[in-house]
Amino acid sequence: MSGRQLARVLAVDDRRENLLALQAILEGLPIEMVTVTSGEDALKRLLVEDYAVILLDAHMPGMDGFETAGHVKQRERTRHIPILFLTAVDYDPHLAFRGYQAGAVDYITKPFDPWVLRSKISVFVDLWTTHARLTEQAAETALLRAAIDDAVELLDGGEPGATVRARDRLHAARLERPPRRIGSRGPGSRSTGSAN
Repeated sequence: MSGRQLARVLAVDDRRENLLALQAILEGLPIEMVTVTSGEDALKRLLVEDYAVILLDAHMPGMDGFETAGHVKQRERTRHIPILFLTAVDYDPHLAFRGYQAGAVDYITKPFDPWVLRSKISVFVDLWTTHARLTEQAAETALLRAAIDDAVELLDGGEPGATVRARDRLHAARLERPPRRIGSRGPGSRSTGSAN
């Protein structure tokens, strides 16, 4: 990706000590962790920033996690963001069902294994990163397709200088493309592995 933006993880919990614990558990992952202490604050952040995953406390004063998740899933901009409920309440199938019904992809009770949570977050971050790369590649493909269409139209027109203008349009499109990332296969790149 051009700017190598880190995936954001939104952690929502009314207890700051829980947010600090989550930050410690997720330290070292290639993420930007954003913490808020209420469902209302989470919804405000979701209006202006994109997130790879939301860690949401089920039980908070005011707007609880279930209501917050409902609002997240109703918005077109945020409905695709995976939500993991974290709760200190002993496992209750009714509450877990309520969490899944609100749109959660998982419902985890405390205490939980920190390595399991790290693994789950890593999966969602990888999915977000892949999606962002595909979006970038689709935009690049559209740009190149438009340049090719313009060049073909110029060449089909048969006007004097059309070849030069078509070449210039294709050259400009090549310059507009983001630079290839390290590890990308391109002209002159060699494979270091064996092709068995």
